[in-house]
Amino acid sequence: MVADCRIESRRRAVEDRRRRRQHPACQPEQPLHLGGGSGRKLGRRLRSSLAFAAKHPDRLLSLALLEPAWAGNWDWRPAHTELWKVYERLEDLPPEQFTPAFMRLGVKRDVVLPPPPPGPPPPWMAKRPAGIRAFLRTFKSYDLDRARLAAFRRPVLFVLGGLSNPDEFGDIAGRLSRVFFPDFRLEVFPKRHHFDPPHRIEPERLAELLRAYWERAEGRSAASAGS
Repeated sequence: MVADCRIESRRRAVEDRRRRRQHPACQPEQPLHLGGGSGRKLGRRLRSSLAFAAKHPDRLLSLALLEPAWAGNWDWRPAHTELWKVYERLEDLPPEQFTPAFMRLGVKRDVVLPPPPPGPPPPWMAKRPAGIRAFLRTFKSYDLDRARLAAFRRPVLFVLGGLSNPDEFGDIAGRLSRVFFPDFRLEVFPKRHHFDPPHRIEPERLAELLRAYWERAEGRSAASAGS
């Protein structure tokens, strides 16, 4: 009986992988709309999204960036450079001080961050400082191909919170629009910030924005194919 259950479990796993491989988005000839943001899994998607756009531009119809925390180590403005020096100094803080200090740097000075929820923190919170430190180290060492990223010609949408730290996220948006993407659109959510993001607080508006942007990108791709 146990052996039969294991065989059935493996059969289902193989079938699930087969179905995923057959999905249109997984086909090499099928272009995609790709998006990435910041934090935990979204942060990894961000690095993957920018790297994928650099390496496989023909696979994409558009690229959406939801306030990325990093986008290469070039052409930083002085305020952005000074901010990252402050981030580096966070390494010496104890865990109970690290996360509040990190969050404080991500927003404008007059933004009031909400207090932690009542009760004991969830178990995963104990791992958060180490995870953030890992992100910061990766941002310093990751070699994003600047020349290939600059050659990306598909539409790029950058979603920015109006209450986020302009020396970080505003600088990144400006740098991407100047240095890289010729078809670049900046969309600002005035009342949102990095820890109160649009996809969590205003999902309907963000979804409508993305759908309209995707339709525009698909129309441009079809027109280009027909010319």
